Amino acid sequence: MIRDFIYLQKSDRKVILTLLVVFVSVFTMVFLTGGDGIVTTSQPKDSIKSRTSKSYNYSSYTPKKVERFTFDPNTADSTQLLRLGLQPWQVRNIYKYRAAGGIYRKPLDFAKLYGLTVKQYRELEPYIRISSDYLPASTLVNDRNGYTRKEPKDSTTYQRPVKIKETEHLVLNTADTISLITIPGIGPYYARKIVQYGNRLGGYVSVDQLDEIDDFPTEAKKYLVISNPSPKKLNVNQLSLNELKRHPYINFYMAKTITDYRRLHGSIHSLQELRLLKDFSPEVIKRLTPYVAY
Repeated sequence: MIRDFIYLQKSDRKVILTLLVVFVSVFTMVFLTGGDGIVTTSQPKDSIKSRTSKSYNYSSYTPKKVERFTFDPNTADSTQLLRLGLQPWQVRNIYKYRAAGGIYRKPLDFAKLYGLTVKQYRELEPYIRISSDYLPASTLVNDRNGYTRKEPKDSTTYQRPVKIKETEHLVLNTADTISLITIPGIGPYYARKIVQYGNRLGGYVSVDQLDEIDDFPTEAKKYLVISNPSPKKLNVNQLSLNELKRHPYINFYMAKTITDYRRLHGSIHSLQELRLLKDFSPEVIKRLTPYVAY
């Protein structure tokens, strides 16, 4: 009797199965979308339209132009700090630090500012001026007569170099790190980078080669000139693969191409012989020519 009661015809079973599939699909869609994708017939059309056509307006932020000028982090006000490109929350942290008795005694102390990147600090470093009023009192020594004098020259106090004027220039290949830091925008970091990269190249033949240094301040190039360049040349017929690839303009594949060409065809008399090879485009050959000998 129970079997006869629950027995359904084939067509009825198909209808019930279809309804179950539809019900499970609708339930799954509601569960995944949270009901946002379902619109009931009882909901007013105006409300649906207003919801679908709703636009979100965000206040536009126009960043201020970053300026560069000398400043003392111990006395600079919020307006000056914002003009330097610092964020408002960084300015608040500076004020809190100073209110708690904190003092910036040397430029490197400013690098501890939370959120300040290495690139930002390198750009600001040449413009930081720490007033002597904020130096430790131990830098003053009393003499017998009761007068005060500064410590000898071997004191750890760092004296900022005097920057050169716009009409003055330095010869790039002969300038050392001490003279390079007198260029506006150049601090000890970039001065070392300039000298190190020049040594790797074998000497500069163009001021534009400074752009090959990461994040180099391009405005500093106008203070540098090239005078009678005589770069160190690489003999491409004698140097080994490892010696060739040490040059910034020659990678491993280029060095291997040169050594393979020498092995198969003999000595190289001009880089133009390599112009048909994929690693030696006209631009590469032009850049490498001043540094090559045969």
